[in-house]
Amino acid sequence: MTRPARNFAQTLIVALVALVLAAGAACAAPSFPPLTGRVVDDAGVLSQDTQQKLTGLLAEMEQQTGDQIVVVTLKSLQGYDIATYGYQLGRAWGIGQKGKNNGALIIVAPNERKARVEVGYGLEGDLTDAQSALIVQNTMLPYFRKGDYDDGVLAATVQVVQALGGKPSNADSLPQPLPDQQQQSHGGGIPIFVIMIIIWIVFGRFFWPLLFLGGLGGIGRGGPWGGGGFGGGSFGGGSFGGGFSGGGGSFGGGGASGSW
Repeated sequence: MTRPARNFAQTLIVALVALVLAAGAACAAPSFPPLTGRVVDDAGVLSQDTQQKLTGLLAEMEQQTGDQIVVVTLKSLQGYDIATYGYQLGRAWGIGQKGKNNGALIIVAPNERKARVEVGYGLEGDLTDAQSALIVQNTMLPYFRKGDYDDGVLAATVQVVQALGGKPSNADSLPQPLPDQQQQSHGGGIPIFVIMIIIWIVFGRFFWPLLFLGGLGGIGRGGPWGGGGFGGGSFGGGSFGGGFSGGGGSFGGGGASGSW
């Protein structure tokens, strides 16, 4: 092989390696919809009336407690499990106040039939994994199985707000958990499948980072319980006026997921 041909081959190999690495990096990091408000209906499954009700409910919640909650529906999880995607989404948007980490996400991925309540690190004592699991299993999923995203999201949002100390002024006029699910929640104890989910959540939060997340450079947590958490993105403070943005909140992996 002549020297020019050898040089060309070396240059081509370097270029191909760089291209593969760039493609791998792009695939490793999910993309997120822009944070356009307290409700981000990326999947287009919520009516305008529901979005308006949610926006008012969440704005009232933030005024009462300072906590930020965002409802988001997603077109795709891009191959990620909803817990990993939700954790990174909360970090990217910076939901909650910096230092207080008092943000939460209510996430619905209708195409993958997944739902999650993602809880900021500072709210995990008020909205526990067990409470999140009950909200997902007993409120969100029964509605979603009927194809009713509007009432499922509204009812779940009311429960999250109330768990965090909010007092919705119009709670009585908003959807509630389906009657059979209310009986299941208040009588006869917790269903065995919910207990199994809670056990999986508690132990999974310890072992998942050790087994998987350690190898993903962009998803490190600073410890299995997320003490370091992810800092928020470069968003400004929470807004009560015309615009809305995250306040730099951090997430520690709390919450619960479910599928239907």
